[in-house]
Amino acid sequence: MKDWDETLDPERRSFVASANQPESDFPIQNLPYGVFRRAHTDEAFRVGIAIGAQIFDVSRVLSLFSPAAQGGARACVSSSLNELMGLPSDSWDALRREVSHLLDEKTSGPNHGAVAESLVPMVDAQMSLPVRIGDFTDFYASIFHATNAGRIIRPDNPLLPNYKYLPVAYHSRVSSIQLSGAAVRRPNGQIKKLPQLELPQFAPSARLDYETELGAYIGTSSTQGIRIPMACAGRHVFGFCLLNDWSARDLQVWEYQPLGPFLAKNFATTVSAWVVPAAALLPYRAPAFVRAAGDPAPLPHLSDPDDQRGGALDITLETHLLTAKMREEGARPLKLSSASFANTYWTVAQMIAHHTSNGCNLVTGDLLGSGTVSGPDETSWGSLLELTHGGAKPLQLPNGETRRFLEDGDEIILRGHCSRKGAARIGFGECRGTVIAALPV
Repeated sequence: MKDWDETLDPERRSFVASANQPESDFPIQNLPYGVFRRAHTDEAFRVGIAIGAQIFDVSRVLSLFSPAAQGGARACVSSSLNELMGLPSDSWDALRREVSHLLDEKTSGPNHGAVAESLVPMVDAQMSLPVRIGDFTDFYASIFHATNAGRIIRPDNPLLPNYKYLPVAYHSRVSSIQLSGAAVRRPNGQIKKLPQLELPQFAPSARLDYETELGAYIGTSSTQGIRIPMACAGRHVFGFCLLNDWSARDLQVWEYQPLGPFLAKNFATTVSAWVVPAAALLPYRAPAFVRAAGDPAPLPHLSDPDDQRGGALDITLETHLLTAKMREEGARPLKLSSASFANTYWTVAQMIAHHTSNGCNLVTGDLLGSGTVSGPDETSWGSLLELTHGGAKPLQLPNGETRRFLEDGDEIILRGHCSRKGAARIGFGECRGTVIAALPV
């Protein structure tokens, strides 16, 4: 862990006062990327960097960057992160180091005035999807979630035999990925409510759910026909986001056999506005999940000693619910769960290595979802499917409401952060979505 560079120094402080607040998601050690413009203007969207409650508009101070960081800085003029993500990782590192120096209270020096003038308050900004996403693959990396969900859907066979040998995944839909804050329309679909009913019905989903996930954006592309080895997999990841893979459980149970999820999943996926660079997460690496005695060891192409020692990420993912009634009453969102991403059975490197093991190539801007992140007990379960035992045990909310699944007007808020002794606390911001009524059948 002593290979951290100066950008991760926990003693470092920014001249942007809000970045130095103990609970800030965006201290100078983080420096996540997003795409923004000033609200209520016709400005072009461009890449900015979060610092406290401000956005550093790199495009306004291009002349301050050295030749080593100039390529990365100029890529920030773009309306997506793809140009920056497609550069060599040395360019990412150079830009990060120089941005850190420009925002540091001790090293901003003669550039302080120009950098300060380039800051845009977040409250005055309009955000856009940060990445032009090419493909979206969603994994199933939490054995706790897989087992919990399996018990509900397949009581006699909850965990299928392939689960402990490979990171299970499916390809989902890019066109319906949306930015935090966008409404989520309840989907219509085929539902077979009871086994004894002969025919399914076409109706609005009555079992709408969320899934608390971590997303990973691919920066460096790979070559078709050549797999990415475990030792190199991490170098292909540009950064991470919060991700909510909305799920219609009644559509899912009817359609998922024999080919897996389809309409129950692809109607909406919400991602957070900020992309936390992989470099910012170095202090929070942790040993890979310890498999139970008797579990098979990963096959050689999914095994690497360094990944076992530090391939997991200790990121706390929280899920909060705000109902329409709570909103009317001025109540705060209710925390439903809190789990660590370090508890996933498969690491990000294993997901990438498996994804490319048949020669499938990854492309700059591809998004990988972790699947629902759940831990070993109810306080850490990342979906209502688990928390309500498939709807059999409704949640009792403090204001007297109950929930089996999501109702119209419900807002789900995902939050994420990392903290550990000897490192600065960093966060991911929020990933929000509010359910609105289905269209008439």
